[in-house]
Amino acid sequence: MAKEKGRKLIAQNKKARHDYHILDTYECGLVLMGTEVKSLRQGRASLADGFVQIDDHEAWLHNVHVPEYSQGTWTNHSARRKRKLLLHRAEIDKLESKSQETGHTIVPLALYFKDGRAKVEIALAKGKKEYDKRQTLREKQDRREADRAMSAARRRQRA
Repeated sequence: MAKEKGRKLIAQNKKARHDYHILDTYECGLVLMGTEVKSLRQGRASLADGFVQIDDHEAWLHNVHVPEYSQGTWTNHSARRKRKLLLHRAEIDKLESKSQETGHTIVPLALYFKDGRAKVEIALAKGKKEYDKRQTLREKQDRREADRAMSAARRRQRA
């Protein structure tokens, strides 16, 4: 059996980038059951309500939905159980101290397979205010309009 190479995206949390200012990102492993890995290999997961909490110097991923494996038996996992994250001690300590600050939280951004192993990208984030969200949306829209205008001008030049 050939070993998997590269990165295969399973799930992404696009709403996190809209709702939070991303300050720092970390890649960490997950402690999973066999049926969870099989369900993830089918490309089924949701990070929508997920968050990371640090208890007793261990990082835990909460509220990430990995549906039950369809061919699973009594060994099947529960869909929203908390899962342990694998990080270095220094990273956990840094995340714990930063997340204690007001307005800071740790959110999952992406769930993927990297060289055959399940990984999750988490971010230390600070919540955006409503006006920040509108500003970000406006900047994105302005950038899109400028790109559209430049491509139209290039098309007119060629013709």
